Amino acid sequence: MKTFADILAALESADYLTNIELRNSDGSLVAIIENKPGSQGSLRLYHQLWKKYGAIGRQAAMEGLELYAEHTADARANPGKHPNIDRLFDVIESDGRLEVRCQPSRLP
Repeated sequence: MKTFADILAALESADYLTNIELRNSDGSLVAIIENKPGSQGSLRLYHQLWKKYGAIGRQAAMEGLELYAEHTADARANPGKHPNIDRLFDVIESDGRLEVRCQPSRLP
């Protein structure tokens, strides 16, 4: 079974991003995932989902939970500990959709 670290190593770099903004369908800001230690893995994962799906809907959220690997079970057991994973649970439960806006710091 692959770990989150194994999965991240296979994902395309998102180092050129300053952050990713997540917005509801009405444009309201839900969250910002910054390119800094502690959130770089989530930034990379959400970037991958955005490139594949164009937004975070139910299917993207389900794939995201798979990509978070061992952290998904920990998030399920400890609500609030992993807000970027909790957000994916919320999208699935509400059948919602998050728009993704990538903020580049420089060209890739």
